[in-house]
Amino acid sequence: SGSLAVRAAIAAGVNITYKLLFNDAVAMTGGQSPHGRLDVPTLTRWLAVEGVRKVVVTTPKPATYRRTRLDPVAEVRHRDDLQDAMRELCQVPGVTVLIHDDRCAAEERRLRKRGSLPTPLERVWINSRVCEGCGDCGEKSSCLSVVPVETEFGRKTMIHQGSCNQDYSCLKGNCPSFLVLSPKKARHRAPSRSLPVELTEPTFRRPEDEVLIRIPGVGGTGVVTVSRVLQMAALLDGRHAAGVEQTGLSQKGGPVVSDVRISAHPIEGAGAATEHTADLLLGFDLLGAANPRNLAVADPERTIAVVNTARVATAAMVRDTGVGFPALGSVEARIDHATCGRFNAYVNAEWIAERLFGDHLATNMVLLGSAYQLGCIPIAGNSIEQAIQLNGTAAETNVTAFRWGRGAVIDAEAVRRTLSPSPLALPVSSKADAMLADTMAPDPLSLVLRPRVADLVGYQSTAYARRYLDDVLSVANVERERTGSTDLPVAQSYARGLHKLMAYKDEYEVARLHLDPVERAKLVDEFGPKARPRVMLQPPVLKALGLRRKIHLGPVSTPAFHILRTMRHLRGTPFDLFGYARMRRAERGLVVEYRSLMGAALDRLGSETVEQVRQVAELPDLIRGFDKVKQANIETFRLKARALLDLLEDAPSGRPGPHPADAGPIGQSDVA
Repeated sequence: SGSLAVRAAIAAGVNITYKLLFNDAVAMTGGQSPHGRLDVPTLTRWLAVEGVRKVVVTTPKPATYRRTRLDPVAEVRHRDDLQDAMRELCQVPGVTVLIHDDRCAAEERRLRKRGSLPTPLERVWINSRVCEGCGDCGEKSSCLSVVPVETEFGRKTMIHQGSCNQDYSCLKGNCPSFLVLSPKKARHRAPSRSLPVELTEPTFRRPEDEVLIRIPGVGGTGVVTVSRVLQMAALLDGRHAAGVEQTGLSQKGGPVVSDVRISAHPIEGAGAATEHTADLLLGFDLLGAANPRNLAVADPERTIAVVNTARVATAAMVRDTGVGFPALGSVEARIDHATCGRFNAYVNAEWIAERLFGDHLATNMVLLGSAYQLGCIPIAGNSIEQAIQLNGTAAETNVTAFRWGRGAVIDAEAVRRTLSPSPLALPVSSKADAMLADTMAPDPLSLVLRPRVADLVGYQSTAYARRYLDDVLSVANVERERTGSTDLPVAQSYARGLHKLMAYKDEYEVARLHLDPVERAKLVDEFGPKARPRVMLQPPVLKALGLRRKIHLGPVSTPAFHILRTMRHLRGTPFDLFGYARMRRAERGLVVEYRSLMGAALDRLGSETVEQVRQVAELPDLIRGFDKVKQANIETFRLKARALLDLLEDAPSGRPGPHPADAGPIGQSDVA
């Protein structure tokens, strides 16, 4: 379909590179097979005849082209060389073409769900304790299933198993946190739990003849399916229905909007929602529901919002660690302001679906059930369930999800209790508790210190944790004296930052964290007790010898990790062979550098400079990743540190007092 554009460019003699996606589907119209297409060899010959100067074919399987005759102007490369190939084609005068021969990832996932394509046997898992949340795997893969998640120890990354396309490109991330699972199939939870509430029929809130529903969601999650189910259910109920779908380019993770009109009378035209005309805002995606374009159709006196509160990461959040999800309260406030806020419902439908079925695909049906139970959909529940059955795809699962969504409105707490997993037994450190008992630290600071002191005891020793605790408490004392604060925001940020730098992830620590019982319990909960993980590592010794890829370590990794964990007491001593590496020396130096930086910032601490000093204390959060990724982030850390100190120079000096620099730097003996 783009052939005329290519011919026009050749005739005009312009310098341009076209990228043709040979991906087995016409994505613009929803994953349909393109009829009458040319195969790649014929396509290269056609392009050469038209006058294209050079053609590069990129593919994940170059071996399939070994016995294929392409035109002489064409060559085949691995898809990993895509960026290099594009740069080279840009330097060739005239018209050039890059043909990317790879099946559409979203379409591939659909075919696997339908059983039309074999599902790869391996699954990928990220150990959140080892992960640094640097975003390198998201940048390497450009995959929206590599999602950020907030933990006690900061922002980390996880693989959203339900939407994972299993092309394994995230494994190229420069990180030792990845595991490949065997048996390599995510455990499927049968919906065997009984609904903890008795379903009652709702009363429809608005008895008008016609109702308009705006449904914003995410591409690839079944937004259009829910629209069609509602329309069929209306017909089964003796009503009329029409819908307008705005599917864009059917991009996985892209915005999709559907408008459904249900009426007791025939509907003239589909009739998309206009300003202040929607009766129900059924938000399958929280950010999509809060989009000004969708809120524009709402009316504060008319529209009720039923919204899924699950945090779905955007592409910017996946690639950039500086982009975070907005506060949930602020997003809900925006929706409440544009709708009948007192009647709105916010349900974590994705959590319910994943706890029931081990998959997020039933999320939309859960939320549909919640909207029905609130009396926002003027159709009988039996008609909706019958429409689900007629749809045919995962009918039993979707009917169950619909009923649990209804239950979540009747008694949300009962549903939460029934589906909540058994709490994991967190490791208890009596040594850490004893140290904290003597400090009399205020509650906000104590909550930050408790897990970190315990972690540093396991990381190295009690003496190492004590040094950390003393440093933080000295900052807390300065802050309390100079600002009179009881929450101690600077000390809290310093506690997080100092722990991050002191618990740097060397070989001993990576081994310890891969043996962490809490992480192993999470893995078993996701994949079952028979899961056999293999750790993906690129050992520095082999990397120095020229190894350019990660290796799998299966059962042999466990005894090796036990040995390395035992050897952690060598850290920082002359016997620490790993400690002589350039990065390890830099990591130890960062602790000294940070303490000195905070000393300079504390000299300017006062009631008017608390926020600036807190920002200085938070700077270690920028230092993420491993090897080259971490080195680049260290430079960013130093640039921002200098900028913040320059801003503090003009601030009034605080009263002199003790700060961490008074204790001297942490050296080899302190680590030992």
